[in-house]
Amino acid sequence: ARGRREHRDDFDDSVDDPIDADEVYDLIRDITDPEHPLTLEQLHVTNREHVTVDDAGNRVLIEFTPTIPHCSMATLIGLCIRVRLLRALPERFKVDIRVRDGTHQSEADVNKQLNDKERVAAALENTYLLDVVQQCLASAA
Repeated sequence: ARGRREHRDDFDDSVDDPIDADEVYDLIRDITDPEHPLTLEQLHVTNREHVTVDDAGNRVLIEFTPTIPHCSMATLIGLCIRVRLLRALPERFKVDIRVRDGTHQSEADVNKQLNDKERVAAALENTYLLDVVQQCLASAA
């Protein structure tokens, strides 16, 4: 069984339904890798244990592992994750996306780019990059 099971209370607006790590992971697991016809989950780029959600504190942390230590697509993968969560989560959440410690030769630079609002906005104004992000997200809809 994939993902989280639906519960009767999921559709009852009177029930407080905090967002949890399983729900966030379900949003990103099926994003397609920019270079491979596989999902981030299939490539072990993302996994449930590296998703942290503090619903009360309005924070989400995603840590991902690039396929190789010098992966040139690491920033693009992080951008895809960010866009997916921007589109799916309530605006109240601050989302941090990071390369897992020790998994990329330029992890500090990648992390800085992924968590800088101006850089992310500029990247999304690039029509080529936006098209690639859309293609990667098509499988996660």
